[in-house]
Amino acid sequence: MAERKLLVLFGSQTGTAQDTAERIGREAKRRHLRCRVEALDSCDVANLIHEPLVVFVCATTGQGDPPDNMKMFWRFLFRKNLPAGSLCQLDYAVLGLGDSSYPKFNFVAKKLHKRVLQLGGNPLLPVALGDDQHDLGPDAVVDPWLVALWDKILALYPLPPGLEIISPDVRLPPRYTLHYLPEDSPQPDSDLLQPTAPRDDPCELRPFAARMVSNQRVTAQSHFQDVRLIEFDIVGSGITFSAGDVVMIQPQNCPEDVQQFCQLLRLEPDRRFVLEPTEPGTSLPPLLPQPCTIRYLVTHYLDISCVPRRSFFELLCYFSTNELEREKLQEFSSAQGQEELYSYCNRPRRTTLEALWDFPHTTCAIPADYLLDLIPRIRPRAFSIASSMLAHPEQMQILVAVVRYKTRLSKPRRGLCSTWLASLNPEQGDVRVPLWVKKGTMKFPADPGTPVIMIGPGTGVAPFRAAIQERVALGRRGNCLFFGCRHKSKDFYCQTEWEELVTKGFLTLFTAFSRDQEEKVYVQHRIRENGRLVWELLSTGNAHVYLAG
Repeated sequence: MAERKLLVLFGSQTGTAQDTAERIGREAKRRHLRCRVEALDSCDVANLIHEPLVVFVCATTGQGDPPDNMKMFWRFLFRKNLPAGSLCQLDYAVLGLGDSSYPKFNFVAKKLHKRVLQLGGNPLLPVALGDDQHDLGPDAVVDPWLVALWDKILALYPLPPGLEIISPDVRLPPRYTLHYLPEDSPQPDSDLLQPTAPRDDPCELRPFAARMVSNQRVTAQSHFQDVRLIEFDIVGSGITFSAGDVVMIQPQNCPEDVQQFCQLLRLEPDRRFVLEPTEPGTSLPPLLPQPCTIRYLVTHYLDISCVPRRSFFELLCYFSTNELEREKLQEFSSAQGQEELYSYCNRPRRTTLEALWDFPHTTCAIPADYLLDLIPRIRPRAFSIASSMLAHPEQMQILVAVVRYKTRLSKPRRGLCSTWLASLNPEQGDVRVPLWVKKGTMKFPADPGTPVIMIGPGTGVAPFRAAIQERVALGRRGNCLFFGCRHKSKDFYCQTEWEELVTKGFLTLFTAFSRDQEEKVYVQHRIRENGRLVWELLSTGNAHVYLAG
């Protein structure tokens, strides 16, 4: 009998596609299939020709682009020299997650489905197009599609004699077992980030621990928005970047939240443990030292401030000993309860930690082994680099608006990464931030004669500061910037820098301070007022136009 094995491959930007892929993995286990769940770029594409059964789960980002963790796979798949029948032994299905308010709705899933078909693959089902805009979210499409998928798969690979589908009432084993080490076992020197050895370019799996040099507030104290200009020292990192590139920063949870979490779950922060995979072949989570402390796990790895997903409540149900709590958790896990879950979690942006507070009986019964199944890892955050290496060699600067807003919950919502960065004070000692650089999508003209029109309201001006510094260092004029903010006296970032460049003839600057007069004035008004100049730059100067919000 053919081996009953399934490979689930995902391309995920924000974690939704990964969450769905892991759900398919759990449902496969209930049907006694050997199943691996991997990011598309982690799998060896050449081995696809040996796989009998693959489910692809992929999101679409930006303007129809593939997520970061499937970009290499995408390039390989569309190589012209792949033979037409190379995937003729493959049964496959594609599940797309998108948002129909974007013009290129589920573009990646549609294109992937078509390409695998071209290469000889045999589709089990039509491509599924999950839509964030649907009242019930993508699950409105995903739920019925999965029912049909399992019917197809079980027809091809029937259950072995004597085995039945494991009931949803039965809890599956965790992915990892947590083995506590004896209290008196020797301590490792430090589980802090060590600066990367320069032989490797820093990346997500090997970030560079950059020293923070300065953390300066660039809005007036009386202004509602706290914006920081932060500088890092990248000496010896091997990092290079140009205007338009992006820095990825790996944030961490604040000590108060970590302490609360440990109290709620009755965990000892300083206990050390090693992880063991439950199934052979499961790799250990990257970036977690072995052995590791509970404090390190909760601070650097578990995203306790993210808004929990349906799968979180599904797993919580199994630990609940309290009937009231269990009923509520079951409702949140059901297809019918999704609207209720949306108003409990998504609308007020309730965090995982706050949800755990609301289910105290269940929370204190969560076995530590299940922590990595229950809570996703903290994702890195992207910031436009706001400086040029030509102007500031060995340095990197970013412009960060500290995210803070109100919902119906009494406590203001705070952005994890921006709040953490703002809290760091390099004057109080050596402050390190794990980071690496990614190529941006903005490319500035190579021809020194090409003028550049940049429209950057608010912190959207960050990549243009890098571009202007770079172009000025190369002696290029023809830089035209439209900048907008609320008040000239409160949030006019880099004012002196811009004014100096205007004086030296390197910059033409138009400003719109929306709240400094009765009627609001925005960058689009300034563009209209200077329409003749803009048109001249476009028609005779062949100018490039860039816009960042």
